[in-house]
Amino acid sequence: MTTMYDRVAELLVTRFDVDAEEIRPDVTFEDLEMDSLFLVELLVVVQTEIGVSINEDTASPRDTIGHVADLIDQQLVAAGEPA
Repeated sequence: MTTMYDRVAELLVTRFDVDAEEIRPDVTFEDLEMDSLFLVELLVVVQTEIGVSINEDTASPRDTIGHVADLIDQQLVAAGEPA
């Protein structure tokens, strides 16, 4: 079973050409040199691919990849879907 972190990491690699070696749960989007515009793009992809809407005010470039994966899991649980 794939975790949400794994799904987010896969999106970063396949959709945004991030080097898989740079992705870890504790890495921030700033560490990856990604700004707030990138984060908005990622959240749009998350909504399309995973079906979860994360408010752009809830996530920031200073957040870690693990934190954003947790936010997605929380939204899935709130919607009554399995994480």
